Amino acid sequence: MSLVQTARTVRENAYAPYSNFKVGAAIRATSGVVYAGCNVENVAYPEGTCAEAGAIAAMIAAGDSAIAEVAVIADSPKPVSPCGGCRQKLAEFADGSVKVTMTTVDGVTQETTIADLLPGVFDAAHMERS
Repeated sequence: MSLVQTARTVRENAYAPYSNFKVGAAIRATSGVVYAGCNVENVAYPEGTCAEAGAIAAMIAAGDSAIAEVAVIADSPKPVSPCGGCRQKLAEFADGSVKVTMTTVDGVTQETTIADLLPGVFDAAHMERS
């Protein structure tokens, strides 16, 4: 199954009772294993947790720690990009050249890289004097 298809499938499991905006994400770790995540909303945090964060948490819980590729899907008129927080999380575990495929349920697709999503990323080098 492709990363986009994995993201599409897990998107159906999203818990989005407030926004009804379901998002699915899949990441391929450098080990080759694919991890998936979907958004989860709650009353206190109606915008919820993000699909990409869920996929990263699953990856870390399984013992992988590096991302080779990312896909994200939503039912929107144009491809939806990861939110700012997820961009930082993705950059923590992925090289800047890692491909990110953003797509809609209708098949409109856009590709970019982690570096293009988050120019000027904050990383460990910023804390060298700490």
